[in-house]
Amino acid sequence: MLGSLLLAGCGHPTQARVQVPSPPSIEPVEEPTPTSPADAQESEKAVARRAPDGNKSALVVDPALSLPPGAKPLTTETGLASWYGPPYHNRRGSNGEIYNMHAMTAAHRTLPMGSIVRVTNLKTGHSAVVRITDRGPFIEGRVLDLSLAAARKLDVVQAGVARVKLEVMQTPAPIETGGRWAVQIGAFDKEKAARKLADHLSHRYHSAQVLSFNSPTGDWWIRVRVLDDNRHRAEELARETKTHEGGVFLVRLD
Repeated sequence: MLGSLLLAGCGHPTQARVQVPSPPSIEPVEEPTPTSPADAQESEKAVARRAPDGNKSALVVDPALSLPPGAKPLTTETGLASWYGPPYHNRRGSNGEIYNMHAMTAAHRTLPMGSIVRVTNLKTGHSAVVRITDRGPFIEGRVLDLSLAAARKLDVVQAGVARVKLEVMQTPAPIETGGRWAVQIGAFDKEKAARKLADHLSHRYHSAQVLSFNSPTGDWWIRVRVLDDNRHRAEELARETKTHEGGVFLVRLD
C-alpha cells in the first residue's frame, strides 16, 4: 500500500547504467601552508586562489561570493564538513559545471544549486563564503563537502573533517518549498549488490525511475526519482528503504 500511495501513476520502471570514465591524471595535492592571523581576517569577498603547483591558469574568482554589508543569514545549520578534490577535479558536477577544486565551492545535499553559504570552522573561527555547485556528501553525519580552496581557507585539509556552522546567505529558489527531489543510496563496493537493490526498488515502485551508476572512485550508487520528483514521496521512500550496504539520503536535484 505504501508503494502505491507514494508512487501511484502510470509509467514503467526505467533503469540506466551511467559509465563514468577513468579518473584523469592529476598532480598530487600538496599539504596546505599554515594559515596566518592576517589570512584569517581577509575580506569575505571572493579570493583568487593559486593552484598548489603555482599554475596561474588555476586562479579562480567568483564575484557572486561578494556579500552586501550587513547581510543576514536566511537559515543556519551545524554539522561536519569534509572536502573533495582528485579524482573529482575537472569532472562535471551536479549543476552541469566542470568542478574546479581551486574555486570557492561546496557540495550540499538539499540546498538549491547556486546558493551562497558562509561557512565557519567552529574550532578555529575562520570563515569562507562558498557557492553550492554539487551534491553531497553522501556519508552519514556530514553536511557539507568543501572544495580544496575552501578547505584550505577553513583549515580542513589536514584535519579532513571539521565541525562547522553554515549560514545560508542567498538562494536562487525557496528552501522549504518546491524543488525536484530524489533518494540516493550508496556507496556499494560491488556493482552486483547495487543492481540487485535497484532491481528490487524498480519492482516495488513501478512508477519510479531507478538509476544505478558508478563514481570516479569506483563505488556504485543508486538514485531513485519518484513520481513528479515530489519531496514528500522522496522522504517517505527514504524512510522505508533499508540496506546493509551504503547510506540512504534525501537529495534535491535542482
